[in-house]
Amino acid sequence: MPVHADRIKDIADIAGQRPNQLVGYGLVVGLDGTGDQTTQTPFTLQSVMQMIGVLGITLPQTGTQAQLRNTAAVMVTAEFPSLARPGQQIDVTVSSLGNATSLKGGTLVMTPLKAADGQVYAQSQGNVVIGGARAATGGAATSVNHLSAGRIPSGGIIEKAVPSLLVDEFVQLDLRRSDYGLMQKTAEAVGRRFGLGTALPIDARSLNVRVPTDPLKRTAFMAELQNLEVAPVSGPARVVLNSRSGSVVMNQAVQLSPSAVAHGNLTVRISQTPTTSQPLPFSRGGTTVTTADTATISNDGKPDSLISVPSGASLDQVVKALNMLGATPQDLISILQSLRAAGALRAELEVI
Repeated sequence: MPVHADRIKDIADIAGQRPNQLVGYGLVVGLDGTGDQTTQTPFTLQSVMQMIGVLGITLPQTGTQAQLRNTAAVMVTAEFPSLARPGQQIDVTVSSLGNATSLKGGTLVMTPLKAADGQVYAQSQGNVVIGGARAATGGAATSVNHLSAGRIPSGGIIEKAVPSLLVDEFVQLDLRRSDYGLMQKTAEAVGRRFGLGTALPIDARSLNVRVPTDPLKRTAFMAELQNLEVAPVSGPARVVLNSRSGSVVMNQAVQLSPSAVAHGNLTVRISQTPTTSQPLPFSRGGTTVTTADTATISNDGKPDSLISVPSGASLDQVVKALNMLGATPQDLISILQSLRAAGALRAELEVI
């Protein structure tokens, strides 16, 4: 059995069995004076009038506008799980749409949730859970965490199921990452267990698997199929840089060629010095090997600020040297982008 192997259920999805997004518009009531200011959010007042009108309540036409400090208009979102059935409960997220200062202590009134096709697939209602607090004294106020959004655990009930695919001779598996090497190893793992011809690769992402049509045999087959282990395949070299925090994450395939970079008052120079390693005298089977010692030097233009990283410098050592010199996240982004454009950084650069 391969060491550190991945299961098929962790690297591939069954085509047609995917979640869907649901969204709805509703009202949260029962707030402690932290709701929408209806003079600035007229849609909240309009929604309340329509709701109580459906319940048989008619307000007199006095010409005055009601002030609803305990009500807030919200957007309700949820994820419709794959193969969900009517009666199943799901979690929903409630987010303020107007200018309410807090949804803490509020209750969501029954809200229909629709999918992209405009049909209602779930209903949501319940008490909103907010993981925060707000305190005010005189003119000063302080809050902990975000109070304008919360969740309702098991607050949605599935009302309609998504039509399922018809039982077919083949089931299509879609890899979460397009890779011909990973596809080849997946097809080999399925073939070794269930026989040659069971797995038919389509391209670098899709794979057709021949399955039994009998329901009992099909369930057992799919359970075993998803638990098959596939030897991992190294992905493409990639560097991910977070522009907000300045964090840099890279995989082991990232390589850096000799180069020199100057950015403002920061200077980075990467060089390689050939070295020769010879076998000991009278040794057998030894060969002379020539390697390259890599050094990274950074300078911020100040006296006594020369930093040397000896032997085997890599991108993480360059980033560490720049951080020691006080490089900002924007400096890191610019330098890495320049290295990538010059061909010195042999990896994909992704900025998030």
